[in-house]
Amino acid sequence: MATELLICTATCLESSLLKTALPEGIPLLVTGVGAVNAAWALTRFLEREGAKAVVVCGIGGAYPGSGLAVGDVAWAESECYGDLGAASPQGFLDMQAMGFPVIAGDEPIYNVLPVQLAPAHASQVRFVTVNTCTGSDASAEELAARTNGAVENMEGAAIAHVARLYGIPCGEVRGISNPVGNRDRSVWRVKDAALAAQQALLAAIQNGDLCLR
Repeated sequence: MATELLICTATCLESSLLKTALPEGIPLLVTGVGAVNAAWALTRFLEREGAKAVVVCGIGGAYPGSGLAVGDVAWAESECYGDLGAASPQGFLDMQAMGFPVIAGDEPIYNVLPVQLAPAHASQVRFVTVNTCTGSDASAEELAARTNGAVENMEGAAIAHVARLYGIPCGEVRGISNPVGNRDRSVWRVKDAALAAQQALLAAIQNGDLCLR
């Protein structure tokens, strides 16, 4: 019988608290870093065990203008493949501009994938998944403006993509570990952000607060 809820994290650091604090019966899947690892690990789990919903928990960076600070926790309202497309002399071309949906159908999906699960009263923002983490102020501002994104990560869109293909709802929560811009590890708070995200997820589960949005 398929589990009701599956929790995915990219690394052991992002699951350090969940390993001992998740309620019995909720499995934890550490996928590895990056979109391919995330998609492969989730697909294998769903084929072998099944799940009725999946939530991603981890860390992320906050784009300029997002209103998010290091230590905050954010829930996704959608996920976006931030660098899936083509470069051109006129600028970046996303999958819709190229005419290639990532999921075809009556309502094709291009770069932006739906995310349906979050606590009832949580505010939600767009998350952006990239293969190369942004490392300059100029590229951060360009990517934020182009995607209307608030939080950068490396796995979420892949999880949302696979969940959509399997017809199950997806949620995503991330603690803000750093501002996205000129790369400065001295201001990063990775452990604190990972802990904050896990605490927020556990609170939502324990309070029965996760719902379809």
